[in-house]
Amino acid sequence: MNLKAAMPEKQDKYVLISPCRNEADFMRQTLDTVVAQSLRPTKWVIVDDGSTDETPAILVEYAKRHDWIEIVTRADRGHRAVGPGVIDAFYSGYATINPDEFDYVCKLDLDLRLPPRYFETLVERMLANPRLGTCSGKAYLESAGELISERHGDENSLGMTKFYRVSCFKEIGGFVREVGWDGIDGHKCRMKGWTATSWDEPDLRFVHLRVMGASHKGIYTGRYRQGYGQYYMGTGFWFLAASVLSRLNQKPYVLGQLSVLWGWIWSAVRGLPRYNDLEFRRFLRGYQRRALLVGKKRATEECAKNATRPSAR
Repeated sequence: MNLKAAMPEKQDKYVLISPCRNEADFMRQTLDTVVAQSLRPTKWVIVDDGSTDETPAILVEYAKRHDWIEIVTRADRGHRAVGPGVIDAFYSGYATINPDEFDYVCKLDLDLRLPPRYFETLVERMLANPRLGTCSGKAYLESAGELISERHGDENSLGMTKFYRVSCFKEIGGFVREVGWDGIDGHKCRMKGWTATSWDEPDLRFVHLRVMGASHKGIYTGRYRQGYGQYYMGTGFWFLAASVLSRLNQKPYVLGQLSVLWGWIWSAVRGLPRYNDLEFRRFLRGYQRRALLVGKKRATEECAKNATRPSAR
């Protein structure tokens, strides 16, 4: 008997796909902490989305040292494109791989500093729970040697490091190419019987080197864009208002969260289009109504209990 053939194949092959543009100030920290991972990626596709700084030279330097790093170069469009632009760049990288050759796929930003067992821990969690579709750790900002939480909820993986089971990623249809993509995906997971989550634990806490929700045009523009993203996704006004109230003590105080609310209101006043999936939006509203009644944690747990999916493929 061939014992090697009889043994189950290890399910630890993961591919990173990193869209980037002008990340020279931060990217070495991400590159170095990925290289130092206890479980390294099988492949890392980094998409240079038209950088005009030292980013291309740094990428060439690392690709020469590590044959599992591949660079994809896109033409300079002349400006930074957040939301759909980032996802377009992601898919330029995704198009170069055969996802069926990997167990997991991760969209990873290049402005992070990761702990050494980050990906090994995520793989362990995936193996322990076959219904876990996407997961991540928690983001922290570093100030005067102290770590300050960015205060993300537990009901989704974080947009800067979305670690997905390939079968789940394919079933939900991947990422939507619009602002709000990093919220839509988690709700789609729940709608289809998968679990989406993030954990705040030492091995999974990473440093975000740029403030979440900040735009290249300023943090208030970034927060306004968040509000539009919530509107596009289908979030109800009262749910968003409750979320805004709970975060008024988060920097920039008051005005930052009011900018989020104004982004939703002004989008509604103008009658901007919303995500064109009525089944998804009905599911989202039901989840949000339940969350207002019993809290997000319990509403999310109820989704997991009500899931009819017996196991992940």
